[in-house]
Amino acid sequence: MTANPARRASLLGLSVALVAGLGLTGGAVAPASASAPVSALDWGACDPAVKPLPGQQCARLSVPLDYARPDGPRIGLAVSRIAGTRPDARRGTLMVIPGGPGSSGVQRLAQKGAALARETGGTYDLVAFDPRGVGGSDKASCGLAEADRWMVTLRSWPAADGSVDADAARSRRTAEACARNGGAMLRGLTTANQVRDLDRLRQALGERRLSAWSVSYGTYVAAAYAEKYPGRTDRWVLDSSNDPDPRSVARGWLEGMARGAEDRFPDFAAWAAHPDRGDGGLRLAARPEDVRPLVLGLAARLDREPRATTTPGVSLDGTVLLQALQLALYSDASFPAFARLVADALDPTAEPVLPPELRGALSDEAAAVTIGVICNDADWPRRSVRSFGRTVAADRVRHPLTAGMPVNVTPCAYWKGGAVEKPVRITDRGPSDILMIQNLRDPATPYSKGMEMRRALGDRARLVSVDHGGHGSYLGNGNACGDRAVTRFLTEGVRPERDVLCR
Repeated sequence: MTANPARRASLLGLSVALVAGLGLTGGAVAPASASAPVSALDWGACDPAVKPLPGQQCARLSVPLDYARPDGPRIGLAVSRIAGTRPDARRGTLMVIPGGPGSSGVQRLAQKGAALARETGGTYDLVAFDPRGVGGSDKASCGLAEADRWMVTLRSWPAADGSVDADAARSRRTAEACARNGGAMLRGLTTANQVRDLDRLRQALGERRLSAWSVSYGTYVAAAYAEKYPGRTDRWVLDSSNDPDPRSVARGWLEGMARGAEDRFPDFAAWAAHPDRGDGGLRLAARPEDVRPLVLGLAARLDREPRATTTPGVSLDGTVLLQALQLALYSDASFPAFARLVADALDPTAEPVLPPELRGALSDEAAAVTIGVICNDADWPRRSVRSFGRTVAADRVRHPLTAGMPVNVTPCAYWKGGAVEKPVRITDRGPSDILMIQNLRDPATPYSKGMEMRRALGDRARLVSVDHGGHGSYLGNGNACGDRAVTRFLTEGVRPERDVLCR
């Protein structure tokens, strides 16, 4: 997944993921009505802010705000496409489904469209859309104070001593603000509605079936679509999946980030201890096993004595350091910047430079969508603050790299109205047209969690496991074996006969 602030803010990080609370008026959302009109797409130039590729076009799709009221208020979704270049060999439409919740499909198409078009030989129209609340689509708002919209506050990092009292107060405050200000727009931010919107887009495109490349949280959207509309899928790729268990859904994804950080950190430790880092001043230790205690020791020291940074008014403390680590684990390309942050924090004469995602607060709209979806999708346990404190204390011992954040209280614990709809159960019923690809050491969607999606899909899927670290595999980490397997499936319809491992 791409490293933009909106995605990183996702409480899940499942892309990254985040937190919020809401209780809006409005009934449960019902299936789309056959009588609801499907708007046409008027393609034109994209907003320059998208940084579109040459030939990339944009349009707007009108959909019901509430599918239970198909003739009621409507909202607009930003849509984008890169038309195929080989009409004689056209395979149809390949949807690019982003992660999050909170990532822009339009921007992801701009970032990955050229590579995807090359891989698929121009035989697909590549299409993506911004989900409700994201990017160029209509937005929701919670009216949150700026202090409650920083990544280290949207993600419930405990206090330096492990206390969760401030997190509980902030979570309740956030939930109450969303309930007060969010309205029907916020209540409509659900995976189920993203699935319905995706099918509306299919109809507007005039396609009988769709192919898809989904990533991170987008794999849950894609799996839910395949469950609801099994006859409307063609070649379906799930890249970096998580556990689809309807009893936990987003809560389980967040908890899995503790395991993911443990799986992935050795890659960074090996990198940061390699002799080649010496010339750039980025070698943090002589041995990989020494990097972990160095980072954790530095975090403890920064909690006692925060350091000023190049961002005025924003200090580097232990929480910020560990959040920066979590961001860096998404991609090997982020290792140098985090190593530099650690080196500068250890140098009393240096001025540390924070990653862009930690230099300012998210917009209220970005915060609303990242927290709205996960709190609307499933009921979260209502527990006492003391109970959360005990769980956090135990998790801080087991997984110090995430310091209890993944199991801490979130606004979902105070969400008014609970889940909008019952979460979908992913099953093995349907066509066998799904290819999964998963890194072995993923900080956001751990391999063990991805295996739960694999088990749920049964013979509908095949799995390509990639011996690599980071979040996002296809066209993301340079593993030729994994890329080749996905490309062959999309272009030829050929999957491995059985699950395979790419070294």
